[in-house]
Amino acid sequence: MWFCWIDMKPAEEQIRFRRLRTDELTPDEVRALRALLESAFGSDDEERFAEDDWQHAIGGLHFVVDIGGEIVAHASVVERELHVDGRPLRTGYVEAVATAPEHQGKGLGSGVMREVHAYVQDCFELGALATGSHGFYERLGWLSWRGASSVRTATGTRPTPDEDGCILVLLTPSSPPLDLTAPISCEWRPGDVW
Repeated sequence: MWFCWIDMKPAEEQIRFRRLRTDELTPDEVRALRALLESAFGSDDEERFAEDDWQHAIGGLHFVVDIGGEIVAHASVVERELHVDGRPLRTGYVEAVATAPEHQGKGLGSGVMREVHAYVQDCFELGALATGSHGFYERLGWLSWRGASSVRTATGTRPTPDEDGCILVLLTPSSPPLDLTAPISCEWRPGDVW
């Protein structure tokens, strides 16, 4: 587990960034993360944080921000294999990015994503995520993927046109030269494939 204190306020106000593998999260931390994600994503059926979304967020590394011991921001990175123009790339895929509504606008989400950025840059050939909030990520160095997207299934590759324009990537020192207009595909998974 990695963590750092970023200020010298009283204990109840201290901000702490931590990196934890899924198996290092305590049951209380899992409950707190689930509550944070459900609160941040809201109850709208289209946007709400579902069980499949949680399953996509586990199994990798969690980036957690605590204030006075309360979890207030989160992102996770899981390994996926994306194919760009048929070429497989070891990808750090970002999931479950959220800040508690009462703590939004204070730079905590940006801080989490800077930590994610550094990790992906160090450990993967590519970073990727799917979002409707391009501006937030683009100002942190993410690029819009402009090529057609698809999902690889047991019966072949299926286009995912609803995801076209929603995928962002982060190039890393080990990224091969990439054409951002080339086709991109992910492996199938339950729920949102991207």
